[in-house]
Amino acid sequence: MSERTSALDALVFGVDVQSGDVRGDAPSYALVVYDGERLDRDVVSYRKLRRLIEDEQPALVATDNMYELASDKDALVHFLRELPDGTGLVQVTGDERPEPLSRVASRHGVPYGKDPMEEAEAAARLAAMNVGQEVSAFTDTTEVKVARGRSTGKGGWSEDRYTRRIHGSVKETTRDVESELDGAGLDYERDVTEKYGGFANAVFEVEARPEDIPVSARRNGDVRVEIERLRRDGIEFEPLVKRRDHVVVGIDPGTTTAVALADLDGALLDVLSTRTADTAEVIEWIIERGRPVVVAADVTPMPETVEKIRRSFDAAGWTPEKDLPVDEKQHRTREQSYDNDHERDAMAAALFAFDDREDQFDRITEKVPAGVSRGEVIARVVAGEESVETALTDLTEDDGDEEEETTEHTVRELSEEEKRIKQLESQVERLKSHVSDLEATVSEKDDRIAELEDELTEARREERRDARERRQVSRLERETDRLERELDERDERIEELEDKFARLKQLWKLDHSNFSDVAAEKKDLIPVKPVRKFTKDAIREAHENYGLAEDDVVYLRDASGAGRSTAERLAEVNPRVVLKEGGISDVADDVLFDHGIPVGPADDVTMQEVDELAVARESEVEAVVDDWHDRAEQRRIEQKSEQLDRLISEHRADRQYDRGSSST
Repeated sequence: MSERTSALDALVFGVDVQSGDVRGDAPSYALVVYDGERLDRDVVSYRKLRRLIEDEQPALVATDNMYELASDKDALVHFLRELPDGTGLVQVTGDERPEPLSRVASRHGVPYGKDPMEEAEAAARLAAMNVGQEVSAFTDTTEVKVARGRSTGKGGWSEDRYTRRIHGSVKETTRDVESELDGAGLDYERDVTEKYGGFANAVFEVEARPEDIPVSARRNGDVRVEIERLRRDGIEFEPLVKRRDHVVVGIDPGTTTAVALADLDGALLDVLSTRTADTAEVIEWIIERGRPVVVAADVTPMPETVEKIRRSFDAAGWTPEKDLPVDEKQHRTREQSYDNDHERDAMAAALFAFDDREDQFDRITEKVPAGVSRGEVIARVVAGEESVETALTDLTEDDGDEEEETTEHTVRELSEEEKRIKQLESQVERLKSHVSDLEATVSEKDDRIAELEDELTEARREERRDARERRQVSRLERETDRLERELDERDERIEELEDKFARLKQLWKLDHSNFSDVAAEKKDLIPVKPVRKFTKDAIREAHENYGLAEDDVVYLRDASGAGRSTAERLAEVNPRVVLKEGGISDVADDVLFDHGIPVGPADDVTMQEVDELAVARESEVEAVVDDWHDRAEQRRIEQKSEQLDRLISEHRADRQYDRGSSST
């Protein structure tokens, strides 16, 4: 299978400076518009180039040097920020150390010339073939900010009402945005600043690009919504198509099949878990991402499915001496993220296989000279069971015979034969002397080459040590950042709970003047936790606001419309009793009944609501519970009676059928 996908079937702009300088005044650009069939050429100004990009929104804007479109790093970031969603900037000559465009074009069989228009065409064709590195200054995380669209003003008779209205609008828009993100199934974190009457602002960090978010930037009266991708620390490059490097593969087969790929340095590259893909599709997924050197499982012996995949790649196999314990797999993958246990097991298989082979990989790497593929040598030695020397010989031998240089001497015809002989003898002496000098030079250079190879081997070893240390430092820094974020979130949660605790203490200090017959018996009062509607969102909102716990008295302001899953969510809380307003669905009533949760009308209990909570008389709640138990007992008796009647009817029907059969 080719290591590069087929050409893009999309619009590509190839760009090169025609005249002037982006750092100077009014540069002009050679522009080639290419879509696989159409090839249009034009010379445009920088302003017109930006307008064409905005209007036609190509998939890629390709150039041989990204700084032909921007004078410096800040200008480049600005250029990238202004690109339409779905348009990428590609440097076809590589990343921080670009190659000459002529060399890249020659390698991929693309026509090349030194004229700017020909260079622009070569860049467009190369990008359409998925050659090059996409330039990125932003992460795949997008910040969606909901804020006030206008100032709350200074003073005035209606300032409080005006401020409350603005903050209320921000809060309402925040809930709309949150609902849209939930509906799209996107992961996000929300940070809200609460103010009088609602929210002053809300910031969502969404794990998606702007084009994948169902929210648009807008400004509408009291509220504005801003959308901006989070910027990286610097400029990064990502290949349009990743090379299929040699990899270690870990597989966890079963109803859910998981596959993990790690490179020959032990870094995880990709992971897949699927319930629908068959073995052929799993093999195709692996082929698209790498060339397996080792295929591993986390159990022994190797499962048949894993063995089949291993044989299809002629890769080496790896299994542990005994099945890997769960705690060891969890420890080995503790720095990785995964969605399920199957992905974890596949990752663990790949990483443990790498650990077992790491020393062998290092020994082979030390013997691989510059210019030879390290991965290819490791694959031949590990999977092909060749020696390092044999593999290197096969990889370094030339495909064609080198032309031997021959030097022909043409002897001029001279009249004096002896003079000619003397000249030739003198020439031979000079050549012998020159050969001796050359042999000494070759010996010196061989010694120098051996010395440099030793230095190179040591430098590679030092670089690998440094790389491992850098990866460890990066992991520790990420872990530190994560712990700091958790600490901040915990502090915020503590503040929130302290505020709620203060409100609850105030609740018990309130004047119960509406309970004229309970003024002297305050111990008869119990808290009631209202839920605005019998839905999952309302239950979650109530739990976030003041917590729903076992033996709570829950008050449903609107009990209609709930289904089985919503009722089961409430049943998980295991409340003492559910007080309801309005009718409840039969399905929800059956679920609560099956879980033994009393349900009664809220009208039977006198409640006083304060802020988000309420209080009620203990005696009235007990009465509702007792009444439910009486009705529940009667309901069980009726159910048993119905079951008995049904059994009798079925028995009679069976006897009639038997009589009819015997009579025939």
